[in-house]
Amino acid sequence: MSTANKPLAGLKVIELGSLIAGPFAARICAEFGAEVIKVESPDGGDPLRKWRKLYEGTSLWWFVQARNKQSITLNLKHAQGLQVLKQLLSEADILIENFRPGVLEKLGLGWEVLHQLNPKLVMVRLSGFGQTGPMKDQPGFGAVGEAMGGLRYITGFEDRPPVRTGISIGDSIAALWGVIGALMALRHREVNGGQGQVVDVALYEAIFAMMESMVPEFDVFGFIRERSGNIMPGITPSSIHTSSDGKHIQIGANGDAIFKRFMLAIERPDLAADPSLASNDGRDARRDELYGVIDRWVGALPLEQVLDALNRAEVPASRIFSAEDMFGDPQYLAREMLLSAKLPDGKPFKMPGIVPKLSDTPGGVEWTGPELGEHTERVLAALGYDSEAIAELRRNGAV
Repeated sequence: MSTANKPLAGLKVIELGSLIAGPFAARICAEFGAEVIKVESPDGGDPLRKWRKLYEGTSLWWFVQARNKQSITLNLKHAQGLQVLKQLLSEADILIENFRPGVLEKLGLGWEVLHQLNPKLVMVRLSGFGQTGPMKDQPGFGAVGEAMGGLRYITGFEDRPPVRTGISIGDSIAALWGVIGALMALRHREVNGGQGQVVDVALYEAIFAMMESMVPEFDVFGFIRERSGNIMPGITPSSIHTSSDGKHIQIGANGDAIFKRFMLAIERPDLAADPSLASNDGRDARRDELYGVIDRWVGALPLEQVLDALNRAEVPASRIFSAEDMFGDPQYLAREMLLSAKLPDGKPFKMPGIVPKLSDTPGGVEWTGPELGEHTERVLAALGYDSEAIAELRRNGAV
């Protein structure tokens, strides 16, 4: 599918960011057709290029996070480098940045300057604590946002310290809010005749917004939700259980009709017919009893037999998937969630598929993460720089 047929075709996005939140937001735009120009420092570029598992010196994560993007190197401490950036921003629809608040202002690229330069520009700003408030100047990673936003407090087992979720979920959720905000701002600009505006996303607020009923429960009842391990507090039954062959399964049977089918499937018609268990509040009051029943049933059978019985009873359940499980799973394959690509030396590898699935204008992957500055000359030429002017910028250390 050509880029022209993707839903964000025609949009130009400038990415001034590194690592996770800003680049992930820009990646989503790139997957759905926006022209994304990633501005990197000539001195090594985005640190993500060296994060986690490296292949021939480059992070495998990089090849995914920077897919469909163009990489241009600019020295933003050099006047000519800043001038090139201003030219790019004068033609852009969206700027995505995740510097600490004040960094762009020190470069002379605050909102007032950029809005005057390009009144239609939408500026997505991702930071630890937002662009205002007493903490705005403090550094904040996604992990800090998860801690302050409430997620870490409720994650883990009640008799142990809080734990992380296993991925940088705070950064990724903030990126999603950034994209949502950008699309809202674009609609306002294009449909309502508005101008560009700032989309201000704080990592801690991105997490806080996901915390379900935490605020009213505390305000009304003084209730503080605590860590609860694998169960879903207040919603029963929904937990992880271990089969006789030592494998783990998530079972979510908290719907009233589903619970009855579940109990019949495990040959407990007495529990299926018990009126005190007909609704969630009654089941949650007997939570420990029910989880004991389920643990014993699952623990007596191998995983595949458990899954088969639950599937036949139409009870939501899944093995706890590892990456290895995903690679052979028919659902993953049918939904094209494991895309084939090639590393720079031609070695084939798999990368995650596109989310969400659009029926008429789906996203796609045109190329993997580029080499540092791979598109510098192309981007500069499109701005009107000839070969001699580009050579001069290189000699001067501006690019």
